[in-house]
Amino acid sequence: MAFLPFYIPNKKRIKIIIVGGGYAGMAALSALTRYAENIEIIIVDPREQHIKVTHLHETFRYPLSDLQVSFADLTARFDFRHIQEELLFDENILQQWQADKCIALHDEVVAFDYLLIASGCGEAVNQQIENVLSLQDFMTLAGSDLLTNHLAKSEKTEHSISVIGGGATGIQFLFEVEQFLRRKRINAKLRLIHSGDRVLEQFPKGFDSYVQSCIQDSGIEFFPNTYYREQQIEKILLEEKNSKKQFELPSDLTLLFLGKKKKKQLVANAFGQLLIDQKVLQNIFVAGDCSFYNSLGSNILAAQSAVRKGKLAARNILRHSSVIGLLEPYLHHELGYVVSLGSTDAVGWLVSEGNVVSGMPALAIKELVETQYDLLLVGVDTYLI
Repeated sequence: MAFLPFYIPNKKRIKIIIVGGGYAGMAALSALTRYAENIEIIIVDPREQHIKVTHLHETFRYPLSDLQVSFADLTARFDFRHIQEELLFDENILQQWQADKCIALHDEVVAFDYLLIASGCGEAVNQQIENVLSLQDFMTLAGSDLLTNHLAKSEKTEHSISVIGGGATGIQFLFEVEQFLRRKRINAKLRLIHSGDRVLEQFPKGFDSYVQSCIQDSGIEFFPNTYYREQQIEKILLEEKNSKKQFELPSDLTLLFLGKKKKKQLVANAFGQLLIDQKVLQNIFVAGDCSFYNSLGSNILAAQSAVRKGKLAARNILRHSSVIGLLEPYLHHELGYVVSLGSTDAVGWLVSEGNVVSGMPALAIKELVETQYDLLLVGVDTYLI
């Protein structure tokens, strides 16, 4: 058994339910199986496979199957049970689960000693029509197939494609689409619609100027300070942020990346235990995008934070179950972040937000971070904390 400070296991076999098989859930699973032996783990997730969501923009180059790991394979590797179900809950239900120490799943009632909620948070998508694609669509079909299928429905000689959102996801998809169109020699006008005056506003200065110069060099139209209102048949309705004036542009397809919703964010103490009305639910922990920790650690909605929260929650579950019960606070801060700009370029920061890197060095950093997570899924933990 791997060494975990302040964890002296009891003789009792611990039953743990993890709700959500995303980045936080997988990180927690890996940590639990690394540090403990006498445990029983159930993962509740509605999908048949874990999906590396942060790579979905790459499906314009690679098959979607490259980003999927079946829960059946993971079950054989980590020895847990997968129940394919989506759990809906609110504060009252969570309090009831804490009191009962069990959850009704399908036609059975499953008891637990600890529950980890790592269900993520959904997209801020407010429109579902045929020629609007969101991140959810790219989880079911590769980007290359989605784009080709939609454009094939039109007999136009030149298409118009709109990407909504200048955050990390929107920018990564934007450049993948641009390169895909060039590779396939598809005649299409590509544009980016963003509500702010600069892209990647959540990142340090320097990101935006580099990316916007790449946008200009690629011949992509850029509409800053512009709100997306509606995708209609063969046109898009937009609104100028300052003047409130609405206008239309030709658009056969819209890729909608409005960011993540925070409606279901659950507040936790510094150790990852759920807080409801300032009361700590001792046996329910939270991690990932659905969580906000009252601590000095990073709460950004990113895979890196989700992994670190999942690992910490798992360690604290084991510590809480042990003889000592001394928990570890969440103090993780991001050590870097990279946004890819297609297959041959990227921009990011490393160690310090003022240390902006681009081009091949940034791509190398991104590959290193992604390899770390791939190793985690096969049972090799290379994370220092």
